[in-house]
Amino acid sequence: MPTAKKAAMIEELSEQLSRSQLTIVTDYRGLKVTDLQGFRTNLRPVGAEFHIAKNTLTAIAAGRVGAGDLDPLLAGPTGLVLAFEDPVQTAKVVSDFVRSSRVLTVRGALMGNQMLTAGDIEALATMPSREELQARLVGMLASPMSRTLGVLTGPARSMVYLLNAKIEQAGAAAAD
Repeated sequence: MPTAKKAAMIEELSEQLSRSQLTIVTDYRGLKVTDLQGFRTNLRPVGAEFHIAKNTLTAIAAGRVGAGDLDPLLAGPTGLVLAFEDPVQTAKVVSDFVRSSRVLTVRGALMGNQMLTAGDIEALATMPSREELQARLVGMLASPMSRTLGVLTGPARSMVYLLNAKIEQAGAAAAD
């Protein structure tokens, strides 16, 4: 039976895991406190948090919320990156920090009930942002409409060009 403090930690972890769209499990060994503070600061604007968690409590909390089997990822000191808003932006921040610090390592992740590898996180980080995807979709939807408009206005445009040419011809003939 866990102590009251551990039970409270399990409840808090359970709540966070249930709200999280993406949970990245990391090994933070060798990072300085200032590096961790900087990492947390970088995660805040994208709606993510970094928590250091005990493996046993994390496994219990994941089991309670049906967050999949995190046990293979929970070995040694464990840090959890919890993405509450945009998983792609969070993956980008984590990937950038992994590259710059060269100390933090990604063990894997959980997105919904699907396990992801460190390579999957890198692939997720290279995806375009939600806003960029929406802009591409609008462009794709607008493109056929603008082409149709161009085709429909083509004959009228041709008529205007023809009339302008006739006016120029008449003006040139009158000048002679």
